[in-house]
Order: sequence, then C-alpha cells, then structure tokens
Amino acid sequence: MNALTIKQAMEYRQLVDVLMSDQHFADIVLTGGHVINVLTREIYSADIAIKGKYILLVGESNSLIGSKTIVVDVADRFLAPGFIDSHMHFESSMLTITEFSRLSIPSGTTTLVADPHEIGNALGPIGMKAMAIEATTVPNHVHLVVPALTPDCPGLETAGYDVNSKDMEEILNYPNVIGIGELQGFSNAKHVYNHTPEIITDLIASTIYAKSMGKVIDGNAPELFGSELAAHIIATGGKCSCHETTTKEECVEKLRQGVYVFMREGSTQRNMAECIRAVTEEGFDSRRCILATDDMVAEDLEKLGHMNEIVKRTIAEGVDPVEAIQMVTINPATYFGLEDVGVLSPGKLADIAIISDLREMKVEAVLLEGKLVASKGKLLIDMPKYTYPEEVKCSVKRLPIDEEDLKIYADGREVDVRCIELIPDQNLSGSLEAKVRVQSGVALPDIDNDVLQIVCVERYGRNGNTGKAFVKGFGLKHGAFAESVAHDTHNIIAVGTNLKDMTEAINHVIRMNGGIAVAKGGKIIEELRLPVGGLITDELTGPEVSRRISNLEMVVKEQLGCKVHAPFMHLSFLALSTSPKWKITDMGLIDVNNFKVLPPLIK
Repeated sequence: MNALTIKQAMEYRQLVDVLMSDQHFADIVLTGGHVINVLTREIYSADIAIKGKYILLVGESNSLIGSKTIVVDVADRFLAPGFIDSHMHFESSMLTITEFSRLSIPSGTTTLVADPHEIGNALGPIGMKAMAIEATTVPNHVHLVVPALTPDCPGLETAGYDVNSKDMEEILNYPNVIGIGELQGFSNAKHVYNHTPEIITDLIASTIYAKSMGKVIDGNAPELFGSELAAHIIATGGKCSCHETTTKEECVEKLRQGVYVFMREGSTQRNMAECIRAVTEEGFDSRRCILATDDMVAEDLEKLGHMNEIVKRTIAEGVDPVEAIQMVTINPATYFGLEDVGVLSPGKLADIAIISDLREMKVEAVLLEGKLVASKGKLLIDMPKYTYPEEVKCSVKRLPIDEEDLKIYADGREVDVRCIELIPDQNLSGSLEAKVRVQSGVALPDIDNDVLQIVCVERYGRNGNTGKAFVKGFGLKHGAFAESVAHDTHNIIAVGTNLKDMTEAINHVIRMNGGIAVAKGGKIIEELRLPVGGLITDELTGPEVSRRISNLEMVVKEQLGCKVHAPFMHLSFLALSTSPKWKITDMGLIDVNNFKVLPPLIK
C-alpha cells in the first residue's frame, strides 16, 4: 500500500466522521442550487457539502453546517461536474500545459486527457517525459495517453524518433500516463495489413501489454467499416475510442460495434454536428458519445471558452443540456476509468462548474478539489510560468536550403499536376488535377487559379528529404509561410506563391529552431518562435500566444491574401498521412488511401 492510498483512507475516514458525528462539519456548503445529476439525467434542487477536496453529500446539508463552515448561496445557478476534454494535444495550441490550463480552467474544464504524440514524433521519449513531468505541476487533472508508434506511416514519412513496442515499458510508466493514444498506425487497416503487416504485430504487442496494466487504448479509425473496423477494434485490445468520425453513418457503425465515439469539435476540425445525428435522428443511446476538441488554438480558448463552448454547440443541435453535459463528464470518466471525477456524488473530488445560463453554458465559477479557482472568467490561483529544459529545445537539425531544393522540374510550356485540395474545418483533404505553366524547366504555381506550391522538408537531420507538390484552397496572392508544425511527424511544411519566399520562410524556421515564419518580397515580415520541440513556446503566456497568432493570421490574410481562417492549423494537417485523401510529407505527395507516394506531375 503506497502513501497516497494510506492518505486517501485517512481522508475518507474523516468524511465518515463528518457525516456520522455531530462534532464535525463540512468546510463548504453550496446551497440553493440546481444540481445536474449525470447519473440519472435530471436536474433538481439540492445542497452540495464539501470536506477538504471531496464531496460529502449531495442533498439537504443543514446538519453539516458548523460555525466555521462557509455557506455559499448559489440560488438560480446550475451545479455540474467539472468538464473533461477527452482527446487533445497541447502542442496544437502551441502552449505549455500550464498556459493551456490557465485559459481552460475558468470555463469549467478540470480534467484534460492529452496525447503527446506530436512531441513524441519530434523528440521521442525525452519529449514525452518532459511533458509528463510538467503535468505533475498544475492544479487541474492532466492525464496522458502516449503513442505506440512513430511515425504512424513508416516508409511514407520521417519522424525525429521511431517509437514502437520496445519503448512501451518505459513511457507507459511515466507520471500521469493512463494509456496508449490514438492508434494511427492501423488507421488505413487494409493497406497496413497488405504492405506492412509487421506494424500490426508490433502494435498488438503494445496494446495487450498496456491492457495488462489496466491502461486504456484509443483508436483512430477514419472511414473504417465492417471487417476493417473490427480488425482495428481488436488491435486496440477490444475496447477503443475514435475521434476521426466525420459522418452520421460512421458514427452509427462505430456505436453499434462498441466504439466510444469522441465527437470532435475543435478550432478547425468540426465533426460533432454530423456525428450527433446518430443520437438526435436515430435515437441512439449516447452513453458512448463523448465530446473532445482534439486541436484548439489559444485565441479560441481565450475568447470562446473550452468544453463549455462545445457543450453549447451540442445543445444547439437539439441535445438535452444534461445529456450534452454527460458527454463531457460521466461518459469520458467511465471510458477512462477516472473514478474520482465526472459525477457529483459522495467521495468524489469536488470539481464543480457553477453555471449561470445552462443553454449558453456560461460558467460563473469553478471549484477544483473543493477550492474556488476561477470566478467570472478569471483565474483566482497562482500558476507560475513553466520553463522546459534545454534538452527539448534542439529539434531542428536540418541545414538551410536553397531554391534549387524546392524546384519541380518539368518539360514543355505547361504541365498537368496533382494537387491537394484543402477542405476547410476538416483534416480530410481532396485530390485534384490542374495545369500549370513551365518556365526554364520548372513547374510554377498558378496564382490566378489558386494552385500554389506546397513542400515538406525533413528537419531532424536523418535523411534530408524534401517532398514537393501543389495545393488548392489557401488563396494566396503573394509570399509564403512555413512552420515546424506538420502533423504528425512535424517536419517543416510551407506553402507559397514563389520559391524565393518559400525558401526564406523555411530557412527562418530553421534559424529559430522551430516556429512559424511569414515571408514576402524575399524578407521575413512576421514570426513566432516555438522552441520546445519546434511545437510549443514556453516564452509566452496563453494570451500573448493568442495575440501573436492573431497578428500572424492578420498578416497572412491582409498582406498575402490568404482566404482560409486558421491558416497555420489548416496547413499543418496537410501533412497528416493517416487521414484521407492526399497529403504531403518529406517523402512526397502521399496517396493515403492507397498507401503510396505519387509524383507531383502527371505524365
């Protein structure tokens, strides 16, 4: 029996004393509020009595009030369990865990389940361990689910470190690690089975090992049905989630097969409205429906909120408010086996969101383990800035490039090219063909028709690859921008109207050892350093990152002519080689559905 177990036994004994004796009393009693009971899906008036960090009683609590008890009148307010984000990546916000928590706690989020496979791809165990250590320093509950494989598509992309089953014993025992994250290595089930079956063997070795430890295993099954979906579920150990469901039909299939559907609603990937139709139109039981953000930018956290905003959108789709709240409380707590959170009942942690407007999900105050930590959108506790060690700040090992490295050579005066189609608010992409002009033997972007060049430059010094293709959907009229955020291997990705600006932007990212750079006229006009793994800044606060990204987006829109919102996040997902249909990696243009590299030119 460890020290934490002994401590909890002593704390629970004190709770019993308060409830059974007339000599002991609650520390806090919230009175006059409307309790949201996610166990029974009802709302009723009741007190909530708190002792230390635990809930004592949900019900009439007059006998638990002593002379030192703090009685808080919450009349006309709704009391819900603290919210859980079940699948997210701190790296996508470009924030440290501390800064993400600083922005999300005031909106009612008290538990975060994060997948560090971004920093895992970039740095391997050293990066994931650094993140796990930071997770021990914050006041909210942060759990990690770690990758079982990096890169997700060996042979189609290059990561900074190759994670596989050999690493599981180490990384599954890092602090706060509760399982294995999204099993992207077996997302394209049929092609993985046909072309790289050894990956399946290795993944199953990892998942069964994790299962033997009582850990969870998240799935990743975009557009999988029938036998392919069944194979994916079995590879996870027989119980899994999926946050890549984009249609009602997919949601129906996965719920029928026992998958927990994480209905994604982030900054650029918004699938909840389609998935929830399985509940609102087909009448499906929602116990395995869970809301998650996956990727959320700092500005949205600061200005819109976090899980409260996602619950609000779900209610707007016709879901009962209590049922929507179940999707961010008891449903994820049940899936992850988080026994201390997710419900308001005796012995659970006193993580409580106090809500003034249920349909608009306006969170007035937040209690975390019985302490008032936020009120009226403001954090009330001190959260010192967190600085990462230098060993995770040297991930860019690529030497500077020149324009020659980016050229796509072609014959004649014009040539037919393959072109990735950007789909706004999705990480799915399309496939197009276009005709571009050839000058001095080089295929050039067609700015008038929004056919731009896109490249992905290997940044870890492992092979020096550069993938080259074309893309449609950004609408740039001038310049270029580049970033070291390119899911999931996070090589340097760039899009632009000309090779000079693309080269300058890429080289500036190299000089910064990671970050975002915008170039126009051969000069850098805006930048943001991301020193931690080339993904995160520990130099700026959340609001500062929000303002910097907002300014970067304004520059790209006003000076480069970009027409898509959140352009940096949209660009980053065009490297996601596990998500259909065409993507770009350092190996080249990837036909995700057929698991192969395509030439950019059609001959």
